[in-house]
Amino acid sequence: MPDAMLPTGEALIGRFVQLDLLSEADLDEMYPLLSDPEIYASGYVMHRRPTSAADARQLARERFLAMQGQSDGRGGGRTAYAVRLLADSDLGAAGTLVGTSSLSEASLHNESIHLGSTLYGRRWWGTPVNPQTKLLLLSHCFEDCGFGRVKIQTDLANTRSQAAIARLGATREGVLRRDMKREDGTFRDTVVFSVLIDEWPEVKAGLEARLG
Repeated sequence: MPDAMLPTGEALIGRFVQLDLLSEADLDEMYPLLSDPEIYASGYVMHRRPTSAADARQLARERFLAMQGQSDGRGGGRTAYAVRLLADSDLGAAGTLVGTSSLSEASLHNESIHLGSTLYGRRWWGTPVNPQTKLLLLSHCFEDCGFGRVKIQTDLANTRSQAAIARLGATREGVLRRDMKREDGTFRDTVVFSVLIDEWPEVKAGLEARLG
């Protein structure tokens, strides 16, 4: 396997979605996703539910654009993507912003990276959007960038997210107790999953099978 390299930020294009670098221009479109109460009822509880478009813009800036484009290979920075529908379909109109996902905590020495900060609008839960997005990002991590381990994690309270990660074929490693402070001052227990380079061919085949 070649030496690991940082994510390039290039567009990642699949059958259903296209991933481009998230920018300030995308933030206004985040409001419908971030303001949906069902998101928070399902265990997405790291931060407040925004009360206005301006509040959502600021929240998205803080949560998804912080350290954008500043990956240093030693764990700092992130590469955050806007996930948009590629073509008109029963999923919606081409170009619709359906969510976001990020690559962060990249360690070139350890050949490891974190795939996280993932959020989709409720309309796209249980559709090809998540498996397609994860296929694109995992392929980029393993095949383009040469990483050996991709971590995916979620809140212990978010059972829906845990089920989605497990269905990707990732291995559940365990729980980090009292791991992260939420915005409201409570502490999150974090469930950690991972995919290793040796497991990637099987995981990739499973994702491709799900996408037909």
